[in-house]
Amino acid sequence: QVHLVASGGRLVQAGESLILLCVDSGRTFGTYGMAWFRQAPGKDREFVAYINQDSSIRTIDPSVKGRFAISRDNAENTLYLQMNSLKTEDTAVYSCAAELRVGLFDYWGQGTQVTVSS
Repeated sequence: QVHLVASGGRLVQAGESLILLCVDSGRTFGTYGMAWFRQAPGKDREFVAYINQDSSIRTIDPSVKGRFAISRDNAENTLYLQMNSLKTEDTAVYSCAAELRVGLFDYWGQGTQVTVSS
């Protein structure tokens, strides 16, 4: 069973850093890829970053590359998103998702709000 809980979102100033966490209360966290997505008000959900089971593959969307980093700790069942040099356009609800089947994200966390003020 996969149960994802995202946290860490809050109001920050532009230029600041923030780290998001996604904890999986299941027992199989290390067996599937994980990703972060975000959805800004009035916009479609968009991909942010992906990491495979053993962290050997990491994909970052070009819009955040160089500022965001994805990582995971399988021993702690936790996924991270380190966000640096935040911009107002990074304001969104950030959600984590589990890739139990290749290319499909079947399980989602509830989302955590990140608001970046100028």
